[in-house]
Amino acid sequence: MATLCPTGRIDSAAVDFETQRLARLWSGEAAEGGQLEELIGENRMALIDPFDRVQLGYVIEVCRKSASLSEAGRTLFAASRKQRKSTNDADRLRKYLARFDLDWNAVAR
Repeated sequence: MATLCPTGRIDSAAVDFETQRLARLWSGEAAEGGQLEELIGENRMALIDPFDRVQLGYVIEVCRKSASLSEAGRTLFAASRKQRKSTNDADRLRKYLARFDLDWNAVAR
């Protein structure tokens, strides 16, 4: 968990988030289930690998909890942004979403 925490430390918010995520997964309600299929449609969902579904589902969760594209980008790219000269996380996130024909307005609602 510490690796995925934006601050590198496990705090109560990270524990709550992970507890809720695991409860959803263990109950059979996958994170990529309804909200992902709702966004991209059943036909496109069949074309996306299960690995990418999980990752995209997590990205959508973070986007919906974030106030802006930039905040979501900083959260998602917290570790790799330290190694880059240019830290335009919003642009990186925008390009990632575009791979699935999505944009911030569609995802963040």
